[in-house]
Amino acid sequence: MLCGTMLFAQEQLSPKIVAKSNNLEISYGQPSKRNRVIFGDIVPYNEIWRAGANEATEVTFKKDGEFAGAPVKAGTYTLFAIPSEKEWTIILNSQLGQWGTYEYEKSKTKNVAEVKVPVHGLDKVQEKLTYEVSDSSLNIAWDKIGVDIPLKF
Repeated sequence: MLCGTMLFAQEQLSPKIVAKSNNLEISYGQPSKRNRVIFGDIVPYNEIWRAGANEATEVTFKKDGEFAGAPVKAGTYTLFAIPSEKEWTIILNSQLGQWGTYEYEKSKTKNVAEVKVPVHGLDKVQEKLTYEVSDSSLNIAWDKIGVDIPLKF
């Protein structure tokens, strides 16, 4: 009986997606909108968000670079966001293996970058949270909004 329960629980998790470019790779749980209001409701404004579903989103810099102007050393980081209506604060944190944001308060001293990026509207509703990666930007889109984080390598 326990095995059946565990299988059911695993099926409820959002799929894990990997997006990558030559110098950056991001791994995140991909939630769906499913007719819900996302920002300002499911994802509250002005609160820390794991920027995905399930375990916190992780981003790997394959070499040293800049993240919206902030210098970042090669390595893997947890990515968090604090969404608001006009801009998001995007955070890279060196504490790996975090589930959601439950332990963020304990690990926020390990933030290596904290940048602000403006919000823009999307032409159409994005059903699934999507990260698009190039060597010049990391773009996040979901529901009716998106943010673009400039990168340099």
